[in-house]
Order: sequence, then structure tokens, then C-alpha cells
Amino acid sequence: MKVIFLGTSEFSCICLDYILKSSHNVVAVVTQPDKASGRGHKLVEPEIKKMAKQNNLPVFQFEKIRRDGVNYLKEIDADIMVTASYGQILSQEIIDICPHKVINVHASLLPKYRGASPIQYALLNGDEVTGVTIMRTEAGIDTGDMLISSKVKLIMMTILRL
Repeated sequence: MKVIFLGTSEFSCICLDYILKSSHNVVAVVTQPDKASGRGHKLVEPEIKKMAKQNNLPVFQFEKIRRDGVNYLKEIDADIMVTASYGQILSQEIIDICPHKVINVHASLLPKYRGASPIQYALLNGDEVTGVTIMRTEAGIDTGDMLISSKVKLIMMTILRL
């Protein structure tokens, strides 16, 4: 399958790496625009952009994907989009671009910790177990059907409580 991958954080790099090692063909990466950081306010590239460039993948950075990305993404003619910690809500128009729609890799055991920062909330709340859920993307925030999930035990939280 031809895949458009949408992600920004280091978590998304792990997901992209798995897809790159699979039989699927990543045809483009979409990430957030570079952000000013530090005292000098130098532009810093998202980690996923660096990874995409290392793998010679085309990178798109839309300020607002709903407004700026639709026509570009249609031209790519991919089979599916995969999102992981991307950071923008997709419109129905974007979701409908690919025949197999969009699936999302979410860093929690949904329905717990919908939205941004699921890993941080699991740690802050002292959860002993968290995980990853793969789900279909709908126009809401983390509202699509859950396809599969996998649990991970947070050992460090147990140690810190002693």
C-alpha cells in the first residue's frame, strides 16, 4: 500500500520506522511547521521531518492542513494515511482522500486519555499500565472505531512509589 504518514513527535518516529520496515511504501510525510526555539529563536525541525529527510521522503508542512493540504494530498494518490501524534484535527475532506481512509496510532489505551498528551497524563496520574491503540480516524478527536490495542506496564512508576 502507498502510505501518507502524518506525525510530529518522537513517538511518531517510532511508528514511521515500523512502516518503513514493512512491505508498505511511504510516499510522503506530513508534519507541523518548523518552530522557533531557544534563546536565539532558531527554527527547529520536528524529529519526524529529520527522519523523513534521512529516508529521502517528500515532506509537507501545512500551517493548517484543512486549508492548505487538501489538493497536495489528493495529488499523491495514496491508498491510506496513518497518523501518530500529528497535532492537527483532520477534516472529513482530508479523511476521504484515500480509499482506505485514515488510521491513527494513539499512545494510550482508549478511551482513557483521548486527545493530546496521553503519555504525560498516564505518568502524572500514576498509571501502572498504559498502551497503544490503533483506530480508525473520524472527524472528531479520537472517536473512531478501535481496531487493536496493546498494553505496556509502566515499571518506573512502581519504583518511584517505593
